[in-house]
Amino acid sequence: MISDREEDRMQEPSGTADGPAISVVMPHLDDLENLDLCLSHLQAQTLGRDHFEIVVSDNGSRGGLAAVAALAGTRARVVAAPERGAGPARNAGVAAAKGRILAFIDSDCRPAPDWLREGVAALAHHDVVGGAVTVVPERDGAPEPVEAYELVFAFRNDLYVRRKGFTVTANMLMPRAVFEAVGPFANGVSEDVEWCHRARRLGYRLGYAPACVVAHPARRTWAELVRKWRRTTREAHALARPGPLGAAAWLARAWIVLLSALPQAVRLLRAPELSAPRIRWAALRVLLRIRSFRFAEAHRLAFGRASEAVR
Repeated sequence: MISDREEDRMQEPSGTADGPAISVVMPHLDDLENLDLCLSHLQAQTLGRDHFEIVVSDNGSRGGLAAVAALAGTRARVVAAPERGAGPARNAGVAAAKGRILAFIDSDCRPAPDWLREGVAALAHHDVVGGAVTVVPERDGAPEPVEAYELVFAFRNDLYVRRKGFTVTANMLMPRAVFEAVGPFANGVSEDVEWCHRARRLGYRLGYAPACVVAHPARRTWAELVRKWRRTTREAHALARPGPLGAAAWLARAWIVLLSALPQAVRLLRAPELSAPRIRWAALRVLLRIRSFRFAEAHRLAFGRASEAVR
């Protein structure tokens, strides 16, 4: 009689003489500590180690490629990605990868032991898979205000996939043939949004896999949060439709972001992720402050583009 575990292993994607079945591709920049943790979690996958390779695409770390390769050791191949940007870094990793399935992750993520097994299983039903991303504070039960905000609002990949038509590249899987048909990630925009929308226009099916889980550390400081939203607002603006109608839609979206802070405040104050009233109130201040920042940043970009057009 075949056990469940043996049956699972019979269904695992097998490598060939040309290489492993799966290539895990992750960009990296100046974060050796988190890279080491991510590689350790990948080594602990329940999927047999002979079924997948790991490609670290270094985007110009200050310590040099040799330091990254020394840390990776035999756990991963390290390749250089000289063009700055998350999109080009992922593209460089794909170019070096040998697998017929591509699994994208960020170097500061901690994949669950069955991350690859669950992600590959979900590809039986979808062309592109986005998995769950859980946010974890540095100290369990005692989050800083920004961490508390992130616990409630960051990385809602279920909503991104089901309502917005994209998955974050921190947890994305697809056959290599799909990636090649859609084309490489773009640079200077939200590469995950742009790529997934391009894939869906070509008819590829995007699906959510709740059992395919990676953990991501919460941002801890206001400076980190501002850095994130300055970048993502700029990238979203690069995807905005040009012309007067596009500008009007962009500004309307900015107002929606600002006004939605009110219903989101109610949600935050009831959030089961936050255990104490003082933590909820601290997170509420972060929510109101970051929505105001995003509103102002959106207007700065909108009128900056308008000024450039006039000149």
